[in-house]
Amino acid sequence: MFNKLKQYNDLRKQANVIKNAMASETIEVSNRAVKIVMDGNQEIKTISISEDFLSKDKKNDLEKEIQSAVAEAIKKVQRKMAMKMQEMGGLDNLLK
Repeated sequence: MFNKLKQYNDLRKQANVIKNAMASETIEVSNRAVKIVMDGNQEIKTISISEDFLSKDKKNDLEKEIQSAVAEAIKKVQRKMAMKMQEMGGLDNLLK
């Protein structure tokens, strides 16, 4: 039982190390309407909107472009997180 608790604590510590490491990572995604900067913990740091998309007649296009950029940013962060976990030895080391 104590071995399981130790494994759990080790896993929590590893998760915190990864979270802290990812907080310093940033990705940038841009398309024709928006530019998004997101950190490795999937928190959006900035969103910049192109002047061309600020008119009412382009509202639907802008919403689609934002949705697309956020989805792409999340995918990039997830790929970066997977690579970072591999570099740090992944979770396999803890579960042995």
